[in-house]
Amino acid sequence: MDETTPKTAPVDPPRGFHQGRVDEKGRLKLPAVFQEYLAKSGVDSLFITTMDRSTTKLYTKADWAANEAFFASPGEEAAEWADAVQFCANHYGADSSIDGQGRVLVPQELRRDLGIENQPVWLVNEKGVITVYGEQMYQQKLAAMKASLPTAFRELKKKSLVK
Repeated sequence: MDETTPKTAPVDPPRGFHQGRVDEKGRLKLPAVFQEYLAKSGVDSLFITTMDRSTTKLYTKADWAANEAFFASPGEEAAEWADAVQFCANHYGADSSIDGQGRVLVPQELRRDLGIENQPVWLVNEKGVITVYGEQMYQQKLAAMKASLPTAFRELKKKSLVK
């Protein structure tokens, strides 16, 4: 890079959960904060899949390429598991362009299997990947986390991890 090339500042990812919806045609309307984040990051398409059959993951091309590199040589101990996860991720997954209205098409079998077709969803940025929770999964996880919160907070405070 020469000195005349402008340097771009890193883009802060969205924080917190944001509600969205998968419409009757299977399109997920990304909340404005995610649209802005992806646009500023130069992302115009995503690989959409699941790795656990409980959440939908929206990967940039670079992030999915990193997963593919891992799947190509996971090590002897993880090879069987990597094959299973990669096979299912490819089964459910597809590339999707972000349209002019900030929507992406969630693969049909994925949205049906996870029960997010024509349903509200919750989106969060987790380690650079957008995770989409269906309403039922989100409520289950929220209830479990609320139940463990007093103990978790107390234990983390002992370790100076929480202020």
